[in-house]
Amino acid sequence: MAVAKKKKEKKSVYEGNVYIQATFNNTIITVTDLNGNAISWASSGGLGFRGAKKSTPFAAQTVTETAVTKALTVGLREVHVYVKGPGVGRESAIRQLGALGLKVRSINDVTPIPHNGCRPRKARRI
Repeated sequence: MAVAKKKKEKKSVYEGNVYIQATFNNTIITVTDLNGNAISWASSGGLGFRGAKKSTPFAAQTVTETAVTKALTVGLREVHVYVKGPGVGRESAIRQLGALGLKVRSINDVTPIPHNGCRPRKARRI
């Protein structure tokens, strides 16, 4: 008795979100559909950049290219961009999205801002 295997349906996503996390040490790009399910992701550390080279604009550009190329295979055309962090790869990553043929619908900065910060350390007594 042979059991018929169900063919896996290929996902088709036209519009999605791109999350760019640009820290001082790394750049991570995640491409999701509108529900937040990850389609692809890449980081500069994962692409072989090491040390100070991980946080360069070139690394951010390369990471964006890698993550988006994977996402283009499922039909991604339009994106909403969410940028987080103070890293130098922010602008170059967004520019690369346009260069890869994606239509950027919106750009939001979602960097967390402390409203009062951490509790300061105790005063030094000499």
